[in-house]
Amino acid sequence: MDITYLRTSLTFLFLPLVVFGAPADEPNLTEPRPGACKRCCDSLDSATDTPPVPPSHHHFPYPVPEVRPYINITILKGEKGDRGEPGMPGKWGKEGPRGERGAQGQKGSKGQMGTAGDPCKHQYAAFSVGRKKALHSSEGFQVLIFDTVFVNLYSHFDMFNGKFYCSVGGLYYFSLNVHTWNFKETYMHIMHNEEEAVILYAQPSDRSIMQSQSLMLELQENDEIWAANPDIVYLQSIVPHASLKRSKPL
Repeated sequence: MDITYLRTSLTFLFLPLVVFGAPADEPNLTEPRPGACKRCCDSLDSATDTPPVPPSHHHFPYPVPEVRPYINITILKGEKGDRGEPGMPGKWGKEGPRGERGAQGQKGSKGQMGTAGDPCKHQYAAFSVGRKKALHSSEGFQVLIFDTVFVNLYSHFDMFNGKFYCSVGGLYYFSLNVHTWNFKETYMHIMHNEEEAVILYAQPSDRSIMQSQSLMLELQENDEIWAANPDIVYLQSIVPHASLKRSKPL
């Protein structure tokens, strides 16, 4: 009965070695070999008398695995450092090709009113001339020449030719005053370029009279205005006037 019990115990201890692959402990040298006869109390005496022998790695049936340490870098990572100083600027790169025209943006808001500018400069034209010397003529259609200047802005009226040359286009008002002789008939024309604009006529009278004529003309630049006698004229004095009613800025 004793032999059978020992065999059963050894078989039960041997199964974990086959199933799990774990190294078995070093066999006890004091235990009897299987098949030997011994008393049941001998195993207890030998266990107390014989000191335990430390296991040796040379008796392991399987190699011992090599252990390598693994360090988790993320655990050792410190906090983010301060931003460093900016480096030296690099060289300019080559200019790239011109891009396509972008879409039109939205209309911006109305800007503020600017400062007031300088007043607009206007140029005016005006003249007033006269003839003190009497005129007796039977020759037809001649330009009247004047000998007295009252006003002649910018010398627009040519005293030598007896004509007014328009330098600033606009509306002009002209007035012609004539003092006639007694019992004399007088004709005067105000000419616009080569066309008759208006006629001044004085009937014969037993006394001398003062006759006047006026009109307004729209002149363009380089137009000419002048007075002429188309037929017989007897004048003691003549005073034409002109003034510009509307001017264009320079």
